[in-house]
Amino acid sequence: MDPELLQILVCPACRTKVELRRAVWLVCPNRQCCRKYPIVKDIPVMLIEEGDKYVDVALDDLDISKVSLDKAGA
Repeated sequence: MDPELLQILVCPACRTKVELRRAVWLVCPNRQCCRKYPIVKDIPVMLIEEGDKYVDVALDDLDISKVSLDKAGA
């Protein structure tokens, strides 16, 4: 991910700066939010609905191979 882009990305739900994890997830460090946004084909999927899907999923349990742009936001 482009470091300059990463510097400006914030969680759309709480406006906290997100952190890149495992090279394919943008994670909101705000403990009241905890949304995780996938990066699919180099595109950050920064939809609140997408982040909602992974709130209760531990970072170690996230599987990017099951994420598709076709299903984003659904």
